[in-house]
Amino acid sequence: MNGHFESRRLEQLSNTVFGVAMTLLAYQAPREKFASADPQWREIWHLYGAFLSTLLLSFIVAGMFWYSHQRRLAYATDTGRSEVLLNLLFLLSVILLPVTCGLYGNNYGSPNVTTLYAVNLLLIALFNTTLWAIAIGRKQDWPSFITPAGSLTVFVAALLACLVNPHWPVFIWPIAFLSPVLSAWIEKRR
Repeated sequence: MNGHFESRRLEQLSNTVFGVAMTLLAYQAPREKFASADPQWREIWHLYGAFLSTLLLSFIVAGMFWYSHQRRLAYATDTGRSEVLLNLLFLLSVILLPVTCGLYGNNYGSPNVTTLYAVNLLLIALFNTTLWAIAIGRKQDWPSFITPAGSLTVFVAALLACLVNPHWPVFIWPIAFLSPVLSAWIEKRR
């Protein structure tokens, strides 16, 4: 097994990285104080609404990719050096999520920040899909590729939409959550 690594070690590292990244999502919350001692719901939503919706989206995205990553590591029990490097790049893109989530949640209307957040989500999906393609290529089990390919397609579409209008991706990103549902439906039918 020279040059191969057991996926258990990657699983331990990835669990730590995902746990830290998912926890750090909340640390980017706005820290401004309310104008009054008893803020109204409108003021609360104005200050925290965009951030909370971004936090929820980011947490679900991170959970979706954690689940996909765990399935892939169970699917391919050992990896080579290039896959370990790709896994590390994948985990780096996950670690960037709290940063881009904080920027996007606190600067909701900025086209550049929206694009940066969209690029981060796309990178996570791209690395995940590439790792799945490598794992599946060995076993020729291409129906398992539907979920990662589906989420990658959605995040590419969201980035392209972002370049046209920075407010459109918020309507496209949630579609990525349908990929695991579609995949589960296809697996039940097989």
